[in-house]
Amino acid sequence: MPFTPFHWGPSSWIGLLFFRFINIGAFLVGSVIIDIEPFCVLFFKLNYPLHGFLHSYLGSTIIAIFTAWFYYYFKTIINKFWQPFKLAQNSSFLSIFFSCLLGVYLHVLLDSFIYQDIKPFFPASIKPFYGKIPSSIIYSFCSLSFIIGGLLYFKKITTGKWKLLFKVLSVIALTATLLFVVVMYANINK
Repeated sequence: MPFTPFHWGPSSWIGLLFFRFINIGAFLVGSVIIDIEPFCVLFFKLNYPLHGFLHSYLGSTIIAIFTAWFYYYFKTIINKFWQPFKLAQNSSFLSIFFSCLLGVYLHVLLDSFIYQDIKPFFPASIKPFYGKIPSSIIYSFCSLSFIIGGLLYFKKITTGKWKLLFKVLSVIALTATLLFVVVMYANINK
């Protein structure tokens, strides 16, 4: 995506919804780290595709390994950052690796619908996802996902009657987002 933080929308609500199993910090980092590739291509004016090897499942797996190792090695320092937000987690390396892997794979999947230069199954040159869902739906889904993520976050940090309100609003927002995507996709494929 041209604006990398769009990837944090889906990552935020998925990470918060499955907080017990996913290290949300590693998941969020994983969901944007592979955009170091287009950044380097643009910044250094490289003669290389914007979405090359790192935007494949093979390339993103390699990045996930290094990212997980780095995150695990510095997790004490990283948790100090997450502590005020009530998102610090004492996760195992396996949990952090799984979270990074999930993040990079989600990134590749979302971008695979939008960008023609992505070969998600490199070295194979097949592009089974490209053009199947219009970019407007992907961008809308990612944008609406921020709302769901925000609601789930407020549900996590609140107590008492407010917690129930945020839980209800989160379910409504998630349902509305999924319905929006289904209706938009159905209307485009008429």
